[in-house]
Amino acid sequence: MTLNAETITKEYATARGPIPVLSGASLTLDAGGRAVIMGPSGSGKSTFLNILGTLERPSAGRLTIDGFDPFALSETELARFRNQRIGFVFQDHHLLPHCDVLENVIIPALAERQSTDPVPRARRLVDNVGLSQRIHHRPAELSGGERQRVAVARAMINRPKLVLADEPTGNLDAAAAESVAELMLALQQEDGAMLIVVTHSTALAEKFERRYELTDGKLSGS
Repeated sequence: MTLNAETITKEYATARGPIPVLSGASLTLDAGGRAVIMGPSGSGKSTFLNILGTLERPSAGRLTIDGFDPFALSETELARFRNQRIGFVFQDHHLLPHCDVLENVIIPALAERQSTDPVPRARRLVDNVGLSQRIHHRPAELSGGERQRVAVARAMINRPKLVLADEPTGNLDAAAAESVAELMLALQQEDGAMLIVVTHSTALAEKFERRYELTDGKLSGS
C-alpha cells in the first residue's frame, strides 16, 4: 500500500477573499513507513493531516491511497473507507465519557459488519497498552496518559493501513509522552501500517527517520 499526496493546495473562503493554507505540499509513503511533520503553529500541519485522512478535501492537487482516489467516493462510501483504512489519534483523546476502556476501543469496529468478534482483539490491544487492570474504568477514572493510550488502542482496532496522529503527546508530561510514543510506534510496526505524526515535540520527532518541515504551505525534508 502506498500513500501519495501530490501538490496539495488548500484555501479557505472568507468575506475578504481566500486564505491560502497549503500551496503544493507533497508526500509519498509506502506500507510500513512512518514520517513526522513539524512546523510553526498555523503552518497548516493539521489541515494537511486532515486531508490525508480524508476529513477535508483539498482545493487542488491529488491524494491517492493504494492508487485509489478516496475523494471519488460518495460521502457514505468515503466514511466507510475512512473507518476501514485509517486510524486517528488526536491531541485530545475524544473518548466517550460514559463508556469504559474496552467499549471505547471497540467503537470503530461496531460500524463494520465483521466476520470475527472484535472483543478479543480489543482486549489484546488494551493489554498491549498496559491497561488490562483498568479495562472497565471510564475516562474520568484515568490519567491523561492512560486516556491517550486508550486512544492509540482504539485507532488500531480495525487494523488500519494508515494511522494519523495530530500532536498525540501534546497534552502529556515527559514520562507519559514517552510511554504513548513508544506504544504507538510498537503497534504501528506490529500491524505494518503507515504512520504520519504531526508534532511540535523534538523528542517524538527524533524517533522518526523521515522528518519533514511544513513552511510556506510546502513540505521540505526527507
